[in-house]
Amino acid sequence: MHGYLINKNYKGAILNYTQAIKIYPNYAEAYNGRGSAYVHLKNYQKAILDYTQAIKIYPNDAEAYRGRGSAYVHLKNYQKAVNDLNQAIKIDPDNVMAYLYRSNARAGLRDKQGAIDDMNQVIEFSNNRGIVRYELGDKQGAIDDYNQAIKFNPNYAEAYNNRGSVRDDLGDKQGAIQDYNLAIKINPNLAEAYIGRGIVRSELGDNQGAIDDYNQAANFYLQKQDMENYLKVLQNISRIQGR
Repeated sequence: MHGYLINKNYKGAILNYTQAIKIYPNYAEAYNGRGSAYVHLKNYQKAILDYTQAIKIYPNDAEAYRGRGSAYVHLKNYQKAVNDLNQAIKIDPDNVMAYLYRSNARAGLRDKQGAIDDMNQVIEFSNNRGIVRYELGDKQGAIDDYNQAIKFNPNYAEAYNNRGSVRDDLGDKQGAIQDYNLAIKINPNLAEAYIGRGIVRSELGDNQGAIDDYNQAANFYLQKQDMENYLKVLQNISRIQGR
């Protein structure tokens, strides 16, 4: 059903969804899909009609409110967009794209703080979802999320740090070091980035560089009186020195 959308054949998608609607007039997902195709073709008024129909069939459809809200953003009808996106977020508080579009709508309404708050939510969601994907073994998906977080906020040190960890796991040692370097440049007090870079340097045989990074991290933990992590870092240094 959604193959045309995935392959970006939006005119084919419209034909496919239209056929489905003729057979199943109350097929909300088909109205949603056709609405999405219309949005991609910049036919926003038709998209709004389809999303509205989807909402009539299934009033708790967060994606329909999100889609209609995005169409209103494109038409610069920002207040209607905010209304729809509020509803999408009420139904699905983890709908990242709803926050993104609401940020744009709020900016259009000159609600600068609201726009910033929503964008911060988008960035945080992307980073957190990357962490979950990584823990579930979806390393490429994790990198995609970290890339998105960095795209929205190029100064997000934690996202560089997290992406560096995944790159190390994938064998991209130099890419990992570059990410850790950027994380440290943005936040020189991010102990985790020094530890991550130390691990990669140790893997590459740069034991002195690894020890230097571990010492830096240990100092930060000591300053914060985080003795548990401080002792863990000292153990890492001892292991390298004992080789």
